[in-house]
Amino acid sequence: MFFAHSTSALDRSDWQPLLDHLKQVAELSAARGQKFGAGSAAALAGWLHDLGKYAPAFQRYIQGRGPSVDHSTAGAQLLMQDAQSGDRSDQVMAQLMAFIVAGHHAGLPDRQGSSGSLDQRLQKAIETLDPTWHAEIVANRRGLFPDPFHWHPEKSRHAFQLSMLGRMMFSCLIDADRIDTERFYAAVEGRQVDRSWETLPDIIGRLITALDSHMAGMSVRDTPVNRLRAEILTHVRAKAGAPRGLFTLNVPTGGGKTLASLAFALDHARHHGMERIISAIPFTSVIDQTASIVRGIFGEDVVLEHHSAIDEESLGGREARDKLRLAMEDWNAPIVVTTNVQLFESLFSDRPSRCRKLHNLANAVIILDEAQTIPLHVLHPSVAALDELARNYGCSIVLCTATQPALACPDFAGGFELAPDRELAPDPTALHGALRRFRLELAGDMSDDDIVAALTGHEQALVIVNSRAHALGLYQAAKTAGLAGLVHLTTRQVAADRRAILAEIRQELHQGRACRVIATSLVEAGVDLDFPRVFRTEAGLDQIAQAGGRCNREGRRALEQSIVTVFRPTEAKPPREIKGFIGDMGRMQTAHGNDLLSPAAMRDYFGEVYWRKGPDGLDRIPAKDDDGRATTIKTMDAFRIGSGLAAFAYRTVGEGFRLIASGLLPVVVASDDESRQTLAGLRGGWLTAGAAARRLQQHIVQVPPKARQVLIDNGHVRYVEGFGDQFAELITHSLYSREIGLHWENADYLGIETAII
Repeated sequence: MFFAHSTSALDRSDWQPLLDHLKQVAELSAARGQKFGAGSAAALAGWLHDLGKYAPAFQRYIQGRGPSVDHSTAGAQLLMQDAQSGDRSDQVMAQLMAFIVAGHHAGLPDRQGSSGSLDQRLQKAIETLDPTWHAEIVANRRGLFPDPFHWHPEKSRHAFQLSMLGRMMFSCLIDADRIDTERFYAAVEGRQVDRSWETLPDIIGRLITALDSHMAGMSVRDTPVNRLRAEILTHVRAKAGAPRGLFTLNVPTGGGKTLASLAFALDHARHHGMERIISAIPFTSVIDQTASIVRGIFGEDVVLEHHSAIDEESLGGREARDKLRLAMEDWNAPIVVTTNVQLFESLFSDRPSRCRKLHNLANAVIILDEAQTIPLHVLHPSVAALDELARNYGCSIVLCTATQPALACPDFAGGFELAPDRELAPDPTALHGALRRFRLELAGDMSDDDIVAALTGHEQALVIVNSRAHALGLYQAAKTAGLAGLVHLTTRQVAADRRAILAEIRQELHQGRACRVIATSLVEAGVDLDFPRVFRTEAGLDQIAQAGGRCNREGRRALEQSIVTVFRPTEAKPPREIKGFIGDMGRMQTAHGNDLLSPAAMRDYFGEVYWRKGPDGLDRIPAKDDDGRATTIKTMDAFRIGSGLAAFAYRTVGEGFRLIASGLLPVVVASDDESRQTLAGLRGGWLTAGAAARRLQQHIVQVPPKARQVLIDNGHVRYVEGFGDQFAELITHSLYSREIGLHWENADYLGIETAII
């Protein structure tokens, strides 16, 4: 008898037989891979992933009579032997599965170069296997390539498509292996593991009824804007029977995009029997309001909210929290509300934990909110991944935005193949005119004193600037001038405080009290605020449009009284990246001066941005060269096929692919009981580093590396002992206030002052 998993029973009566484990994993993996035609291949990965456990040395190890043994390389080596024969598709599939099997614990490896590469593993001498495996493992090892498989018309994309197939099959294996192992130990320990969710096809009728009831119950006045929203909704839902694939929803702010896209997703999912709706939001500052809307309509029991800023204590009782944490591993819920970071970084990850959920993207409707916010340095591979989900994994993708980027080919090289009838909105150009809420005013140079003077004449106004330093200086100038209702809102403040401040701003606006907010761009792109007057420093055209979405958002004021003033600050230079966007916007003024925010102007603007950045600027991630020195590579170039060799750099891409590459470092600000208890748990050992890091996401401020070092050198910040440099805790709490956030600029001066005192 060969065993896969052991318990404390010395007689081995409740140990899991290896054959049982392999059979169960193969069946579970096949069921997941079947959704995209890779069921047989996923089953083979399940049969071979623990082949090395047939080694007598591993059986001695599991019995406590020997050292740990590598059990994942044997299956990979067998698969690479298969890759030496058969047709080209058999050879490719064998190589893909070798990556998968070799990486099912340590993560998908690079093919060549790095320590732990697949080639190194394949050359490794392994323990001899007992020949019993030949009789026990009976699995098809030929003819496994998905059929049909829809190749991209550009041959240069084929290697990327294969790498994504490998990652999707990896997801099937990881989920199957973890599920079977979990079930085994849960049964031995007599505990229940609740991963059960109602499936979307089973409850789709109920959800559509709930949405219809919500719409009918909304207190809606008969106004031109509300009639237009109803028209948009009706038009969008009428297109739900269209074939699966890529769609755009180009609706100006205030046109009801959130509910319209959700209604389309439900109707479309019912029409095609789809399994899941995933809503990806660009910023954690916005996700709360979207998740709240969705839960309010459908209830808590069908919605999973998954992002770094989630408050675990808000998830309900212990059983509910446990169930939701489990669902975050595999996205098995019928509706998932998540962030672009979670979605895209998982799609390019090498880590088993992040890849585990990917198979549940197959046969899903994915709503990508504010599609224009995908960072430029990963735009090309992100577009390629979305295209591949639609092309080969049964997904429908809805690119939902008020400022639709020009991502269709031929305007965008390697972009989406989008026919005009894939636009869900009725006549975006006409909608832009009908839903115009504000006038755009280009004011030229304005000093901070000019802005303060302008604010004096407006009880409620929003000023958005390009940097935290400028926001703080302007806020202090306005405070010195004695303006009432001042609010400072930037990422100097921790996320928990920002959320509370936003709620207070909404309350002040609703009550009609003085509310003058000075903020950075974190209030743009979907944040539900409605000011009569907005001032915006020069930036990209899409950012100007997003700022405008905070002006007269509900359309209750006259157009003439709702003004967005774009100005050039005399006290602050734009960041280098923003400076380029300002130039791109300036070039639009010549061609579209009469209507800078029209769909045509926006399309030309994004075309200008992409042309200026060039191919290198739309796909560039950090990596290391052969000598270990820092460099950069293109994600799409990291996956190559030549002479039958799949030279894929899964680990390099997984480590370098980050949507947010700020170059900043975190400082933990323990300013409330929750954060203080989390740090106490970390020090006391009853919280793991991972659990503490998740809880502290709401309580960190990102600062420049040099600034953090000055804080450390002057004793204001200290690393939590025992965890290296993972947790840098603010010790001098006077440097942080809810009003200002973390004021690090005078850290060295304050260090001297403290020493004198």
